[in-house]
Amino acid sequence: MTDSYVRVRGAREHNLRAVDVAIPRDAFCVFTGVSGSGKSSLAFGTLYAEAQRRYFESVAPYARRLIHQVGAPRVEEITGLPPAVALEQRRSAPTSRSSVGTVTTLSNSLRMLFSRAGDYPADSTGRLDSDAFSPNTAAGACPECHGLGRVHRVTEDSLVPDPALSVREGAIAAWPGAWLGKNLRDIVATLGYDIDRPWRDLPRQDRDWILFTEERPVVTVHPEREAGRIQRPYKGQYQSARHYVLHTFSDSQSETQRRRVERFLVSEDCPACDGRRLRPEALAVTFAGHDIAALAGMPLSALAALLRPTAESTDEESVAGTLARDLVARIEVLTELGLGYLGMDRPSPTLSAGELQRLRLATQLRSGLFGVVYVLDEPSAGLHPADTEALLTVLHRLKDAGNSLFVVEHDMDVVRRADWLVDVGPRAGEHGGRVLHSGPVDGLAKVDESLTRRFLFDGPDGAGAREPRKPAGEVRLSGITLHNLRGLEAEFPLGVFTAVTGVSGSGKSTLVTRVLADAVRERLGGDAAGERPEAGAEESGDEARPMAEPVAAEGLEAVDRLVRVDQKPIGRTPRSNLATYTGLFDAVRKVFAATDEARARGYKAGRFSFNVAAGRCETCQGEGFVAVELLFLPGTYAPCTACHGARYNPETLEIAYRGRNIAQVLEMTVDAAADFLAEVPAAARSLRTLQDVGLGYLRLGQPATELSGGEAQRIKLAAELQRTRRGHTLYLLDEPTTGLHPADTEVLLRQLHGLVDAGNTVVVVEHDMGVVAGADHVIDLGPGGGAEGGRVVAAGTPAEVAAAEGSRTAPHLARALGRV
Repeated sequence: MTDSYVRVRGAREHNLRAVDVAIPRDAFCVFTGVSGSGKSSLAFGTLYAEAQRRYFESVAPYARRLIHQVGAPRVEEITGLPPAVALEQRRSAPTSRSSVGTVTTLSNSLRMLFSRAGDYPADSTGRLDSDAFSPNTAAGACPECHGLGRVHRVTEDSLVPDPALSVREGAIAAWPGAWLGKNLRDIVATLGYDIDRPWRDLPRQDRDWILFTEERPVVTVHPEREAGRIQRPYKGQYQSARHYVLHTFSDSQSETQRRRVERFLVSEDCPACDGRRLRPEALAVTFAGHDIAALAGMPLSALAALLRPTAESTDEESVAGTLARDLVARIEVLTELGLGYLGMDRPSPTLSAGELQRLRLATQLRSGLFGVVYVLDEPSAGLHPADTEALLTVLHRLKDAGNSLFVVEHDMDVVRRADWLVDVGPRAGEHGGRVLHSGPVDGLAKVDESLTRRFLFDGPDGAGAREPRKPAGEVRLSGITLHNLRGLEAEFPLGVFTAVTGVSGSGKSTLVTRVLADAVRERLGGDAAGERPEAGAEESGDEARPMAEPVAAEGLEAVDRLVRVDQKPIGRTPRSNLATYTGLFDAVRKVFAATDEARARGYKAGRFSFNVAAGRCETCQGEGFVAVELLFLPGTYAPCTACHGARYNPETLEIAYRGRNIAQVLEMTVDAAADFLAEVPAAARSLRTLQDVGLGYLRLGQPATELSGGEAQRIKLAAELQRTRRGHTLYLLDEPTTGLHPADTEVLLRQLHGLVDAGNTVVVVEHDMGVVAGADHVIDLGPGGGAEGGRVVAAGTPAEVAAAEGSRTAPHLARALGRV
């Protein structure tokens, strides 16, 4: 190709306004703009989507048929577009079998090393295949725990937390509620067991049978009912409490049921493999004196150090040397990206979106591809400024290998190092969608309407700094031991804004969202004034996770409520959206039900819910989308062919409020809806808080599957802000500026500082030095990640931490304060 540019003409995806733009190939190109401006619509929704569509056209007829279901980007023409690989900020699959080793394929090489070059015991009958060293295969998995390393069981204490109660009074807490629980109680009484004596007074033989028997007797039950109710006998089959819990946990399709019974399980290391997940014959093989489970559990940096002598051996043709060199070379890329603290056996669900993307980035660097466009979604997300330089080195290495980089990015340090800048805006939603600048980075300085320009060129001037507030007390934690925190002491001042900093893996999230949260939650007792799921504080499965070890805590009596706002999704299907999560949709449905036409037809508010059969489209069950399975490719969602994404049936869509039907209102952005629903107080309040946290560009019905972690976190924060608050609230946020343009960060910070001005305490885990510079108090953990972290390196005002020796945060904070 003689033309060295990718040329786009007439792009209209989402809010793009017939965009024409030329972007050079074989260059490091960055897309900037405020959240919702259209930069991702251009990079991912147009360029990558078109590359994907062309790939489908080149493969089997079956895949080509799916193009019409998946859809093509709304663009007139794209020329000069090479094949593309997308590295998006997506959450990991919720399975403990996916790990750092499987994501990077490092585990494949390690297994081969043990298979071909491991030290086998003298009585071994022969070398094992590499599959025998994998806990995810039948050949390698421990038969007791099936390769999970943990076993779940129940005990009398877990099933009966209060033995002073009788069976009738609910002693067996693990039994289900409602009819089934009463049915089991009636069967026990029919079988002759005393259900009115305190549990502890029952004979051991009776207690063991009720809880643990494998028998399933069928008996005729004569139920006791209230006077006047029909009392018909029926046949009932008994199942022990253990059988009910284990069966529900393993087989139930209801996530709510599984979460409930999980509380009655005791989880422990598998006694057969000691938690190492493999069969004995695999664990008997060693390399450098360690079995494969021990090496997989080491931090990657330590593993590379152990393998390096073998990798540097003079025998070029040895199998061990060849495999060790490959492992060390691949681990060095991960270490360079600041991920050396991770172990190969670290489960993927415990990784942040930023960590996952960097793992995939390192894997691509070793793939040897060239002539490819890599489309990256904020690769600096979750990355400490000290590690940004290494990230840039890796990105430039990908480019130097003959590839093109199209990077959506908000970190101005990364943007300044780009070869080419595409700035989209000027604002979000309908006020954006234009390319303001496409050219060398310094050319943006002449574009006055760009909101990126000020942050890119004005540089740090100390504007983020402010006179620190005076604390109104403090919470002091001591004896903290969890993950890499060992005997740590930490003090959190109350009534101020505290930022917790440190490199990836230093222990920030462990300290704030685990230890501090658990200590406060235990003090509050989980009552209605404490941390509640509706505030976005707890997501599915969180209540079942192991608590941090008890710590000594002082000063907690000053805290009345806890709100922990994280980046977990607000829903996992297109049925969940911003409007339903915040409660805004209730007000909207009531408005439509109050119209004259709706009243004449007898439509109630429920008619306008896409979860109710009467009003929804039955083809897609009100989701607006249908799942499209792509066989060997990841599944996706496509608009419903019956309602075309509207979610409702034609009769429901005939009802209009101010000329718009319910589907059209859901298509509105928050900003547009704020004007349209200004006369509806309940809706106006929700919309105003969403605008206050910088989400005015989102559509009301935008599916949860399309929201980033940062957007989900701000929706949860908005849901909390619109509630009436009483007492002193402690707000805990984990990197709240993830995915935010600096202009949007300013909007969010006004809200967070407003919470502090109202007498509350805000603690954030944060990498954005502009945010840290404006904090009242900073706690810096480190100095490194993993075993090299877990200590408080410095604590005090931003100015004090910026001057601390031995802190990797200090020089970057000093620059943000304008002191360098």
